[in-house]
Amino acid sequence: MIIDIHGHYTTAPTQLGAWRDLQIAFTEGRADAPDPATLRISDDDVRETIEANQLKLMNERGSDVTVFSPRASFMAHHIGDLAVSETWARICNDLCARVSELYPERFLVGAMLPQSPRADPATSVAELTRAVEELGAVTVNLNPDPSGGNWTSPPLTDRSWYPIYEKLVEYEIPAMVHVSTSCNPAFHTTGAHYLNADTTAFMQLLQGDLFRDFPDLKLVIPHGGGAVPYHWGRFRGLAMALGKPEIEEHLLNNVFFDTCVYHQPGIDLLTKVVPTENILFASEMIGAVRDVDPRSGHYFDDTKRYVDATTNLNDAQRAQVFEANARRVYPRLDRALTARGL
Repeated sequence: MIIDIHGHYTTAPTQLGAWRDLQIAFTEGRADAPDPATLRISDDDVRETIEANQLKLMNERGSDVTVFSPRASFMAHHIGDLAVSETWARICNDLCARVSELYPERFLVGAMLPQSPRADPATSVAELTRAVEELGAVTVNLNPDPSGGNWTSPPLTDRSWYPIYEKLVEYEIPAMVHVSTSCNPAFHTTGAHYLNADTTAFMQLLQGDLFRDFPDLKLVIPHGGGAVPYHWGRFRGLAMALGKPEIEEHLLNNVFFDTCVYHQPGIDLLTKVVPTENILFASEMIGAVRDVDPRSGHYFDDTKRYVDATTNLNDAQRAQVFEANARRVYPRLDRALTARGL
């Protein structure tokens, strides 16, 4: 199988964005709080947006299953307060669950958390629990910077995050460390903030000893790990300077990278530097980069082509990247697929 562990509902029906605009107007004091019951999205609306977009490309590119979560830039945890984020997370997670219900053999649920600047991370546990127990989520997106580019939260190794980690371990689900929209004009959302956050998260984990307390915790760093593979030697040297073990011992039992890297040399580097066991196939299709590369004639985010073409993987290793690693790192995904005969 080809399992894509990084998909977002970037093509959600327009009603969702319109309702969010009303909620934003409320946070700015320009309107009353909108009632979630007024948001009406039919199954046909969902089918139209999925079949013309993600499902069409999955079929064309040869991927079988996508872990599907709310649009990352729409999480926008910096907007409003915790109550606003709780309502918004519930709506977005329910919508992704409907996609999975309509296409149970093609999509599995990934959930967003109702994080908010200055809110205790423990406040997200209730929605995490609901997403897993009621919606069948196999992962969650964890935003290390709910402030939207101002980085007001403590590092991921801080004990304030521990209630979330405890639940992740209990439920046997990994978290993808994924920021949202940048409200800081110094950081372009997808070109700077996302990749900065990937690199920052890795460095925070390298500096700390989180996995001494949570040896079974699994974290996925998206977008190929940001700058991490390119600067592997720098991080190895920093680990030595900090008195930490080699990266493989210190982090790689718990930290994984996806293949959302949009050119062949990038995938070649990733697969040469990072152990195969730590690489998970993903595309984030219809996401940050949606155009066709004029040099290749194919979409930038058609990452399966790069994995197929790299000479750094043999067939057995390719099978690990495409399927086996996801089943190992995402036990609930494996059980869900097995229950569906996949």
